[in-house]
Amino acid sequence: MVAKKGVDIKKQTKSAHSSQGKKNRAAGRRFEAKVRENLEEMGWIVNKWMNNIDYEKNKIVPAKRKYNPFLKALSIGTGFPDFVCFKKDETGRYEVIGLEVKSNGYLDQSEKGMCLWLIENKIFSRILIAKKNMKGRKIEIEYIDFSEKYNSKQQNTEQ
Repeated sequence: MVAKKGVDIKKQTKSAHSSQGKKNRAAGRRFEAKVRENLEEMGWIVNKWMNNIDYEKNKIVPAKRKYNPFLKALSIGTGFPDFVCFKKDETGRYEVIGLEVKSNGYLDQSEKGMCLWLIENKIFSRILIAKKNMKGRKIEIEYIDFSEKYNSKQQNTEQ
């Protein structure tokens, strides 16, 4: 990397990381909007989930906003999972699911723990992970059931 006059190389890479982060966050927001639109077309009522889990109190608490003290709120809806979705089934009951939107489809260890807690405490009947699949230039959304993907792996490691 060639440094400009009077500009430190570290500052250039920091600036590059900052702009890449902005692009990634914008792409994530666009994908979330696309997933939400797709679910609404399938008949689901979709709402932003604004809560997190407090393990010490063993209950759900409102999610805190992420702030930059010099500018403004960075993001408002930082709850886990991203969306709560409900839909009336044939019997007249509502199915309530959680939906986490991930471009790569993978959850980290803390997210897996939160999903297990939400299912064990019967907050959601199931949790789906929305994954981005590229077919050429077209983005297709794949929905993966958390229990099918991760519980089978955990049962194999316990044995």
